[in-house]
Amino acid sequence: MSDRLIWQQNSNDSHNADHLSAIANWWSNLAAKEVVWRQRLIPASGDLQDVDWQPQKFDEKFVLQTPQLRGITIYWCNNKTTEERNITPNKLELDLRQQQLYVFPQSQSQVVISVSLPKTVYQKLNLVNPQIAATAKDHNGIILLRDEAQKLEITVTLDRERLNQLLDRFKNTDN
Repeated sequence: MSDRLIWQQNSNDSHNADHLSAIANWWSNLAAKEVVWRQRLIPASGDLQDVDWQPQKFDEKFVLQTPQLRGITIYWCNNKTTEERNITPNKLELDLRQQQLYVFPQSQSQVVISVSLPKTVYQKLNLVNPQIAATAKDHNGIILLRDEAQKLEITVTLDRERLNQLLDRFKNTDN
């Protein structure tokens, strides 16, 4: 099975109906789940890879209520209102790997809407040559990293298995 399912109105693709059914199933399984709703203009190239999907102030995050497909029209409510909303698409594209649905509305041919589950965003810290302290306690390895400039102190506790994994990686690193 492909990583992308595409349904397009008036398509002669023999899998078009199966793709619509699978997309409808995916859509209905979003009931009571938080989603991220992003709307963007389609670039002149027409390539979704050129769309800037970085968060923007008008993006929405809400809990999807009663998502369903009736005919080819997508229906839903969000947890902030009881009003049922809908979009009739010209094309639907489901990225199974990213769990992201692209909706191309009939009424706005230059617009694409992305509906996805929120992604985990990790906070990243960059410490350059921090002060280091290490000790063993209760069969765990404890590493203390301190960055005076940023006024940060990070304690990392590793069980024996993770500590050995770290030591092995240092041993196997080319110098």
